[in-house]
Amino acid sequence: MKAVMRFIKHVWRKFHMTQITILLSAVLLLIGLAIGFYFMKSADVETLKQGLSQSTIIYDRDGEKASKLSANRTDSVSIETIPEHLQEAFIAVEDNRFYEHGGFDMKGIFRAFFTNVMAGSRVQGASTITQQLTKNALLSPEKTYRRKVEELFLAIEIEKVYKKEEILEMYLNTSYFGNGAWGVQNASKKYFGKEVSELTRAESSMLAGMVKAPSRYNPIDHMDNALERRNVVLNQMVKYGYITQQQADETADQSVALKDTSGDPLKGKYAHYADAVINEAITRFGLTQDDLLTQGYNIYTSLDQDMQSQLEDVYENSSVFPDSVNGEDSQSASVLMDPKTGGVLAVVGRRGEHVFRGFSFATQMKKSPGSTIKPLVVYTPALEEGYKPTDMLKDEKMSFGGGEEPYSPTNFGGTYEGEVPMFRAVEKSLNIPAVWLLDQIGLSKGTNALKRFGFETGDEKLGIALGDIKQGVSPLQLAEAYTTFSNRGVRKESFFIQKIVGPEGEIEAKWEPEEVQVTSEEVADTMTSMLLGVVERGSAQRAQVNGIDIAGKTGSTQVPIEGITGTEDQWFVGYTPNLVGAVWVGVEKVSNTNYLSSNSSDGAVPLFGEIVDEISPYIGETSFDVESIDEDAKPEEEHWYDGVIDKLNEWF
Repeated sequence: MKAVMRFIKHVWRKFHMTQITILLSAVLLLIGLAIGFYFMKSADVETLKQGLSQSTIIYDRDGEKASKLSANRTDSVSIETIPEHLQEAFIAVEDNRFYEHGGFDMKGIFRAFFTNVMAGSRVQGASTITQQLTKNALLSPEKTYRRKVEELFLAIEIEKVYKKEEILEMYLNTSYFGNGAWGVQNASKKYFGKEVSELTRAESSMLAGMVKAPSRYNPIDHMDNALERRNVVLNQMVKYGYITQQQADETADQSVALKDTSGDPLKGKYAHYADAVINEAITRFGLTQDDLLTQGYNIYTSLDQDMQSQLEDVYENSSVFPDSVNGEDSQSASVLMDPKTGGVLAVVGRRGEHVFRGFSFATQMKKSPGSTIKPLVVYTPALEEGYKPTDMLKDEKMSFGGGEEPYSPTNFGGTYEGEVPMFRAVEKSLNIPAVWLLDQIGLSKGTNALKRFGFETGDEKLGIALGDIKQGVSPLQLAEAYTTFSNRGVRKESFFIQKIVGPEGEIEAKWEPEEVQVTSEEVADTMTSMLLGVVERGSAQRAQVNGIDIAGKTGSTQVPIEGITGTEDQWFVGYTPNLVGAVWVGVEKVSNTNYLSSNSSDGAVPLFGEIVDEISPYIGETSFDVESIDEDAKPEEEHWYDGVIDKLNEWF
């Protein structure tokens, strides 16, 4: 009995609070109506079609408009060419009283209002097609009761200016269907590869189901969800008399064939950079692709338009790229960074026709960096341990580790000098001295240095000295790591976006780029001195540009097929005081007929030189203030007491 009484009291208390909530909400609704009258008078709905052309704008590092993120909204079709079953599907599922109301559905509003009040949150909407059109064209997508009131009164004004057929036509031509597809014509091409006039009822009902949540109900990413949602649409069409139950069942049993003939949805400039901006806005700011293509953001980036334009021009010139041995085009990617800030100035993710948010070799690739890793994992920690550029390193054929499977690296070309000064080993990119030196200082010191440079390591062995890092690296990661040398010991985390301002204000980022003190100024400057020699007289001489000091390092990975001599990947990372760039040239899928016969000195290196030559007017400072290496200097003689002194220094 007591339990029953407690239950009755609980129900009464909840009902009482609900009444109060409904009363307060009604008052708020009346206030909202008054606000709505203001917006009704201030909005010029006759310019509705202009509002529909708004895009997300990308600004460059100087705050100048550079590009935009917008799907094609101009490929509109007349209502006469849109199949009746497509119109009926949308009306049935989105606004079944479309031809009866004057812009808003009072029954739907009160039904949704009381449902939300009882639930204590917004769980149901009641937007008509006209209201949805106002939100797309004139309002931000903010989900508040005030915004619903604004939609309501703007919808009334739209209904006064436009006929129902015009409203439906604008709505169908401007609705967003996900994957960069605006409007039923573009969506039809994106998902089914055909004109909207050719759609079947099975395809039309699937499109009608997408607009509620394109990222959830589009068939490319979620076919099961799309089919389930299509059944909801068909049931609504039966409910409102557009089709019979038999027709619905027959349509539900029909499969759809996906085919994309829509082309690139981005209509702005610098598509490679725009792709990277979208990816970073998603991962760093928590936005979605749909948000970026539909809500009109202002995105401020680190883009340098001059550098980006010149970089894209270089990538249009096939003569500066090596061909595969089978005569096919090689693949390539490049990224340019500002070492002082970490901002990415320019990027090209791949050669060939741009694919919207396609795989970017510049930012998403994970491959062995070859010898470009030597300054990071070997020579920087060796300098930190007290080694000098003139110290002699062993350069003879040897094995490391012992056991049944010792590690036996070789120099490229199979020649050895017995011993060689460190700076010469760097310039010639010799393998044996690098592995020997890493073995001398200890593998752990090398991997610890790599972590400071921003790389993840696991249980790598001495082969990491030659690029055998399990996680692999991207050109962007390499460029970021090399900002350490240009920035005298400080690594700047890379970024594309400075800030994003949305319809409701600035978007808060999940994280901000940081800086890491990797090594000392002295070590960084010494490393730069040695890497200047790589370009002046070493393996990267073809990267030289008159009047510009370029320091850098080459790298190559060999074809992993026995009996074939060639390269799968070619790298060069170069820098000036104000610029760091990483270039990769290679093949997408190596085989015994698809690889490069040249090495990085003949492929990636001259490509980098071509890029720097083209962007040279925009680089700024071009000379390093570092001491040059005395090539005639000899290493200091060792004495029996040196070890004792070193040990005393460690203790005190």
